[in-house]
Parts: sequence; C-alpha cells; structure tokens
Amino acid sequence: MELHVVLPDESSEMPASALVDLAQEAEALGFAGLWLPDHVLPPAPYGPVYGGVYEPLLTLAHLAAVTREVTLGTSVLVLPLRDPLLLAKQSATLAHLSGDRFVLGVGTGWEPYEFAAVGADFGERGARTTAALRLVRHLHTHGGGAYRDRFHSFDERAVFQPVPRRPVPFLVGGNSDAALRRAALTGDLWQAVHLSPAEFTSRRARLYELGGDQVSAGARDSWTDDGSPVDELVRRVGAWEGAGAEHLALHFGTFEGFSLRMRSLAARTPHLLKP
Repeated sequence: MELHVVLPDESSEMPASALVDLAQEAEALGFAGLWLPDHVLPPAPYGPVYGGVYEPLLTLAHLAAVTREVTLGTSVLVLPLRDPLLLAKQSATLAHLSGDRFVLGVGTGWEPYEFAAVGADFGERGARTTAALRLVRHLHTHGGGAYRDRFHSFDERAVFQPVPRRPVPFLVGGNSDAALRRAALTGDLWQAVHLSPAEFTSRRARLYELGGDQVSAGARDSWTDDGSPVDELVRRVGAWEGAGAEHLALHFGTFEGFSLRMRSLAARTPHLLKP
C-alpha cells in the first residue's frame, strides 16, 4: 500500500511557501503522492468542510517545479464546475510540466450553492462529469479530431495540443453506485471517502461487480489535531493495509503541527514509504 498526503489548504493565512516546504518534506520522507482539494465559491468559510483556498491546478503546477518524483493530484476537483476543454489542456500541460506525475482526481460535487454561483446544472452533474472525462480522454489520446456527445461537439478541424505522452490518469472519488460505475467506465483509480476499512472492502467488491476490477482502489483518512495519539492512526493504517487498499491519502489536520504529525506517522510506518 502507498501512503499519500493531502496537503493543508484550508486557510489563506498559510503562505504558499508553507505548501512548498510540506510538499518537499513529504517527498523526502517517502510519501508517494501529494493531493489538493477544490472548492470554488463555498457558502461558508474555508476549513475542514470546505478545503481548497488555493486553486489546485495552478498550485500543483507550482509544486511540480519544486519536487522530483512524487505524484501530484487533485482530491478531488469538482469537475462539473469546470470547462472540460480548458481542463483537458490544463491537465495535459500539467502532465508535461511534471514529467507525467499528474493524476486528475474528480468528483461530481455536493454543494448546490457553488453550482448556482457559477451557473452549472446541479441535477446533471453526474452525467456532465462522465461526459467530461470521456472528452478529456479523447483529446489526450487523439489530439483533436471530430467529437460529439450530449454536451460537446466539434468537427475534424479541431487540433489539441499538447498531447500527453500518455493520457492523464483519472482518479474517481466517491462511494455511491454512480461513482463506482463512473470509476469502472472511465477511471484508473478509485478513492473511497468517509468509509471504514470494512465498508471500503464492501464497496470495492461492488466496484468489481460493475466491471472495475482493473481500477486501483484506495481511500482517504485523516489524523487531525484533536490530540489523538499516533498509535491510533498507525492502527487505522494497518487496518487499511489489511483491507487491501492500494493507496491511502492522509490529511494531517491544520497547518500548525502538520509537519510533526506527518513525520510521526512516517517514523512508525517505514515499510509503506519509498526509500
């Protein structure tokens, strides 16, 4: 099982340089990936519910320049709030800038206020997410050409650049049947959220039933600054490993103490980190 880090991105009081420091430290410790959340215009202050002060794609491009090997991804981008053609170009560019280290993690979103604010259709968010993923994959594979679906249409004159050396991998987040079906149809990775290891095992079996047996299955967990001991997180990490999770993305709470908590876990789980 790989261990990844969800970087703290919940307060504008945290300088961008702090993200760079944490990203470089996580890579040096041997964590396999760095992830950022996404909220465009939430109806309440950024924090544990609404993470994503810094725009994730721009921020990951910045982190790509100061890291060397670690995976960089979104966990998760609210895809139906984004223009899929622009996202295809942004993600392909990120792939080139990072040396093919970028993973596009997506979800359908759950906050109606944000959809209304940007003029997006909340009711069709699932269908638009699936359609957008298929469009991005088409452009990353073929570099343009004629394309038509329910939401997008362009003819054979369309030219798309830069074409990634390989299509950007998709991570699909969520636990519902709809999310699992989307992961099976379009995803390379699946990330469970707010599940126990036992519940993860059940939903992974459902993913396989839906045809996603080739999808890499993992989860998110957290160790917040609530005073709980590192032993509790080590126990949970062991439970995720025992459940067969292939990757586990961990959030270590607010910026204050984030580095200490990250280092504390790394010291207890060296077998799960890159040398």
